[in-house]
Amino acid sequence: MSKHRRVRSSDWMQTLRARLTALDTGGRHRRVRSGGKRRAPSEALATLGARNFRRYLIGQLVSNTGTWMQRAAQDLLVLQLTGNSGSSVGILTALQFLPQTLFGLFGGVFADRFAKRRLLIVTQTAMALQSLVLGVLTVTGTVNLWYVYLLAFVLGTATALDSPARNAFVAELVGRERLSNAVSLNSAQFNVARTIGPAVAGLSVAVAGTGPVFLINAASYLAVLYGLIVIRPDELHAPRDRKHGGARLSDAFRAIRSTPDLLLPLTVIAFVGTFGLNFQVTISLVALTVFHSGSAAYGYLSAAYAIGSLIGALRGAGKRKPPTTRRLVTATVAFGALEAVAGLMPGPTTFLLVLLPTGLASVTVTTTANAMTQLHADPELRGRIVSVYLLVLLGGTPVGAPLVGLVSDTLGARFSLILGGAISALAAVALSAAISARSRAPQRTTSGTAAASAPPIGIDSRVQPGTAPQPAAHGRAA
Repeated sequence: MSKHRRVRSSDWMQTLRARLTALDTGGRHRRVRSGGKRRAPSEALATLGARNFRRYLIGQLVSNTGTWMQRAAQDLLVLQLTGNSGSSVGILTALQFLPQTLFGLFGGVFADRFAKRRLLIVTQTAMALQSLVLGVLTVTGTVNLWYVYLLAFVLGTATALDSPARNAFVAELVGRERLSNAVSLNSAQFNVARTIGPAVAGLSVAVAGTGPVFLINAASYLAVLYGLIVIRPDELHAPRDRKHGGARLSDAFRAIRSTPDLLLPLTVIAFVGTFGLNFQVTISLVALTVFHSGSAAYGYLSAAYAIGSLIGALRGAGKRKPPTTRRLVTATVAFGALEAVAGLMPGPTTFLLVLLPTGLASVTVTTTANAMTQLHADPELRGRIVSVYLLVLLGGTPVGAPLVGLVSDTLGARFSLILGGAISALAAVALSAAISARSRAPQRTTSGTAAASAPPIGIDSRVQPGTAPQPAAHGRAA
C-alpha cells in the first residue's frame, strides 16, 4: 500500500478559488497563505485581477490589432487605386489624423460631461460601422479614392472623440492606486497590437485582398463592445457628481497652469512628441540614405524599436511606486541621450541594438507622463486634461515630421536623430528647473487677489497645503 497521501480534489479546488478571489478584488490584491508563507502577486498581475479592467484590456487588444491591420490595408488600397501614389497616401494619413487636432479637445469635454462607458460604446460602434462600410465597398468593387478619403476622415473624427474618454476611463476601471500599472499595461497591449497587426494584414492582403481585412477589423470591435457592456458599474471608480453642463476647457487649462505636477509632464511631452518621437520618419531615412538598406532592413529596425517599447511597457506595469517628477526627467534625459547615440552608430547592426533601449525609454517617458497627468488631475476634469495631453503628444507630429525631413535633407539623417534627442533631453532638464523654481517662489498677493484666484489643485482635487487664500490680518481696507 502506497504511503503517499492522496490529495482530495476539493482541497486544491478550494486553494485555487482562494487565489482567484484574491486577484479579483478591483485592483487591491490580498495575500494568500500557502504552506504558512505569505505570497503576493506581482503588480501587473494584481492590476489584471480587476475584472472590469481585464475584460476591457482584452477587448482593446483584439480591437487595436484589427485597427493596425486596417491602417496597413488602407494604405495598400490607396496605392492600388492611384497607381502607387505616395502623395495620395500622405493625404489619407492627414485626413485621418487631422480631426485629432480639430476636435480632440471637444472629445475631452464630452468625456467629462457624459458617462465614459456609454460614450465609448457610441464611438466604438461608429468606428465599427466605418470599417464595415469600407469593407463592403471594397469587396463589391464599388470603392473609389474619394470614398476612402471620406471614411478616413469619419474614422479620425470618431477616434478624436473616443481617445480622451478611452484613456481617462482606465482610472475609473482600476482606481488611483493601480492607475500607473494600468496605464503601462494599456501601453503594452497597444504595442503588441502595433507589432502583430501590420504583419497579419500583409499576409491577409496577399491571400484574400484588402476588403476582407476591413471586415475583420469591423468584427474585432465586437470584442471591445462586449468588454464595455459586461462591465460592472458598481465597481467603477467614477466621480459621483457629474456635471452635465458647464464642462469648460478653460477650467482644465487653469488647473494645468496652477498645478506643477500637471504642467511639467504636459510641457515635457510636447517637446518630446514634436522633436523626439518621429521614428517612423527617422528610421526609414537612416535605413535608406545612410545604410543604403532595403525594406527588409527597415522592417527589422522598426521591429527592434517596437520590441523595446513593449519591454518598457511591461516593465512599467510591474512598478510598485507611483510615477514621480524624477522618474519622468530621468527617463526623458535617457531617451534623448539614446536617440542621439543612435544617430552616431556606424552600421545597421549597432543601430538596431541601440533602438531596443531607445524604444524602452520612449515608452517609459510616455507612460510616466500619462500616469502623472491622470493621477494629478481632478476626476471631474480628467477627460479634458487627458485631451490636452493627447493634443500635445500627437499635435506636434505635423510640425516635427517636416522639420525632421528638412534637417535630414540639409545636414543628414544622422543629425535629425542627434538634434531630436538633444532637444528632448535639454527640454526636460530646463522645464523641470523652471517649473520647480516657479512653484517654490513666494506668492505675494493681496487678500483680494488671493480670494479671486483659484488655488493650485493637488492630487484628488484637494487644495495644496499652504496655498489656500488667507484672510487679511486687519480686515478690509477702507
